[in-house]
Amino acid sequence: MKIKSFHLYKVPPRWLFLKIETDEGLVGWGEPVLEGRADTVATAVSELIAMIGDRDILEIEDIWNLMYRGGFYRGGPILMSAISGVDQALWDIKGKFYNAPVHQLLGGKSRHQMEVYSWVGGDQPEILIDEVQRVYDKGFRTIKINGTGKLRFLDSYSEIDALLNRLGTLREHFGMQLNIAIDFHGRVHLPMAKILLKELEAYRPIFIEEPLLSQNLEGIAELNKRSNIPIALGERLYSRWDFKPVFEGRVADIIQPDLSHAGGITECKKIANMAEVYDIALAPHCPLGPIALAACLQLDANAYNATIQEQSLGIHYNETNDLLDYIKNPAVFAYEGGFVDIPTGPGLGIEVNEEYVKQMATVGHNWHNPIWRHDDNAIAEW
Repeated sequence: MKIKSFHLYKVPPRWLFLKIETDEGLVGWGEPVLEGRADTVATAVSELIAMIGDRDILEIEDIWNLMYRGGFYRGGPILMSAISGVDQALWDIKGKFYNAPVHQLLGGKSRHQMEVYSWVGGDQPEILIDEVQRVYDKGFRTIKINGTGKLRFLDSYSEIDALLNRLGTLREHFGMQLNIAIDFHGRVHLPMAKILLKELEAYRPIFIEEPLLSQNLEGIAELNKRSNIPIALGERLYSRWDFKPVFEGRVADIIQPDLSHAGGITECKKIANMAEVYDIALAPHCPLGPIALAACLQLDANAYNATIQEQSLGIHYNETNDLLDYIKNPAVFAYEGGFVDIPTGPGLGIEVNEEYVKQMATVGHNWHNPIWRHDDNAIAEW
């Protein structure tokens, strides 16, 4: 089976969808986006599909190696995001060819449901309880909040105190019935991170995410030795080779590869297997659209060490359009008690509303992350 044609759709709020049509009439969908670099990734996708040519696309392992190893320069967020979307679409086609969900082709399910968590922001203390109560009432028992705003290498304790006050408010209201994850987005530098982790232990977060940038793995490893709080990272790592030092150095307790950035289902399955050897949990990163989430759930079903899944329904990025707007079977993402059933339809298990995708592609987007600066005008981590 060969690729007949493909189409890329840049749709709001900040997503890029890929449709691949085959010479046998099957269609597959992928989500090859890097937030803020959608046009660049789209160009890379076109180049990769030209490389594939008339090869048999059921041979996904060979196609993946062609896309990755077929260029002298490889890896990195742009190329790996492009590979990811193509890979997702090919798995979607293969599942439809065999009339089976992708997880069956990976070896079958390890579980029938997957726990999901909800991002609530939590930056505004005056509405924090209302934000959390809203998702708590929907059955979520795990939430993720922002840790701090911008921080210099050495900074005042005001941001730290503000976070501790918010955590204290949550614990006072919800007790230990609520699991709290804290995302620092790599905004913190090592001197301040040492202080933060020590202060946070009393509030028992379920994990902290990216306390430092992932380029500073040796610093994160140091923090992991100092603290009893599980550390999660991986959204800015793009291959098993990027994750290799994480495993070998016992840098993190939870890895968060993004199936739209780290080589798709093919590569992230291998990353998950590597993590299991080191007794490290898998919690895929996914603040993206429905195709990316469906791909994550197919891997979650199969990977024994998958523990919790990020999802973007209702988050602040999705004010113009949300997950369910682009699919015909929204019940596939029906969360109940903080869990979602594993999709069982063929391929990725979702039915993309192509007419709506085309309509919104005429709107498009030009999303870029904000640029933050410190008081001295130096660029700050966002």
